[in-house]
Amino acid sequence: MNKPIRNLAIASLVMFMALLLNINYVQFVEADSLNAKNGNKRVINEEFSRDRGAILVDGKPVAESVKSKDEYKFQRKYPEGGLYAPLTGYFSYIYGRGGLENSQNRVLSGSDDRLFVNRVVDLVSNKQPKGGSVEMTIDPLAQKTAADGLEALGKGTKGAVAAINPKTGAILAMVNQPTYDPNRLASHDFAEVQKSYEELTADEDQPMINRSTQQTLPPGSTFKLVTAAAALENGVVDDLDDQVKAGARLSFGGGITYTLPNENGGNCGGDKITFERALNVSCNTAFGGLALKIGQDDLAAQAAKFGFGTDPLTGLAMNPSRFTSGETPLEQPQLAQSGIGQFEVAATPLQMAMVAGGIANDGNVMKPYIVDTVRAPNLRVLDKTQPERLSEAVSSGTARKLQDMMVSTVTQGTATSAQIPGIEVGAKTGTAQSTADRPPYAWFVSYAKDGDDEVAVAVLVESSDTARDEIAGGRLAGPIAKSVMEAVLGK
Repeated sequence: MNKPIRNLAIASLVMFMALLLNINYVQFVEADSLNAKNGNKRVINEEFSRDRGAILVDGKPVAESVKSKDEYKFQRKYPEGGLYAPLTGYFSYIYGRGGLENSQNRVLSGSDDRLFVNRVVDLVSNKQPKGGSVEMTIDPLAQKTAADGLEALGKGTKGAVAAINPKTGAILAMVNQPTYDPNRLASHDFAEVQKSYEELTADEDQPMINRSTQQTLPPGSTFKLVTAAAALENGVVDDLDDQVKAGARLSFGGGITYTLPNENGGNCGGDKITFERALNVSCNTAFGGLALKIGQDDLAAQAAKFGFGTDPLTGLAMNPSRFTSGETPLEQPQLAQSGIGQFEVAATPLQMAMVAGGIANDGNVMKPYIVDTVRAPNLRVLDKTQPERLSEAVSSGTARKLQDMMVSTVTQGTATSAQIPGIEVGAKTGTAQSTADRPPYAWFVSYAKDGDDEVAVAVLVESSDTARDEIAGGRLAGPIAKSVMEAVLGK
């Protein structure tokens, strides 16, 4: 064999071996990731011909597949429309999947490895593979109550509600306003689907984001719970009746002309007030001063213990909440503002529900979760979520003191709108300032206990038709939190 022919043969052999290796790599190594890729038309065509499993709440489907009379055999339906859209997401031929439809797709589509035996049985019996089901942790009454509460604030309302079980981390309610109807994206009329998607993604109100987990905004005075926890944990104050500096304005010295005022210019009851009263009346000057004594590092560390800076939720997109946007040392006015939930502090409603839940659970913050049980088509349990502690945010002694402060804020402070006769309710209001050209954000975080039953709730009203001078956490968000707590506790 002459040299040119030999070189050509060797090159052909090398290319053949490379092609063989690549085929095996694609088929065996990358197979799962390619199959799971959103927009894979071959996979979508196959999935559309299957009886996709249901997403359930209290045993009833909030996402299910029904037989269709077209080439795709099954049509995805969402019986509750937008009520559960931030959780279920959507299943679309054109735009793929979102929410639990995406994160739980392998089970729902029947392609999960744990369903291999089911697929073999279906193949032998000449049946189409069926998907498994996913049961959410949601309390349906709490979910509906939260949605009704936001809707009652008016057509222009933007906001979110998140409720969790403090002892387990199970999410009991998660609601957005505005929301969207995932049926519009699941339709087999693809021209209408494209039109709907373009309308939804172009909407300035962003109805397709999950405001409870993805929208981070200044938590305002609800963050004073974190500052209060840091003050107790670091020995800045020891007890509820300790005296703290208050007054009408907090000055900083050193040639700094800025002063931190209280809401409406009040003095919180005097130059010196008790630590408990400071939380009851939501005293900016007191908590700004406490933040200076605690220091940036310890205050940031306390926020992290409650979950700030983490993404602990599996199955749904979540943006971490933050204490600051960087590691740059804060100036005194910036640190004081951070201590009252302003400056660069930003949190999701779920994060603030975790703060209230951690305090209610004697200092233990539980990892939030939305999927309770995963079942095979024959109802065999494939997986059941076990509660898991995320962190110990504060000691049990500190938690009990914070509980007492939150309860007194409900009985005699700014959170009286959350009172439920015969039930232990603790809460904290917040009215976070934004920009000069938009209204403040109204916040309310709370917990309630009735025997072994517990719930922690965070409500954010981002905007509504309410007059600017009437916007306050206790007035707008408090009644919603109360109704959700009553729904969970059966009151």
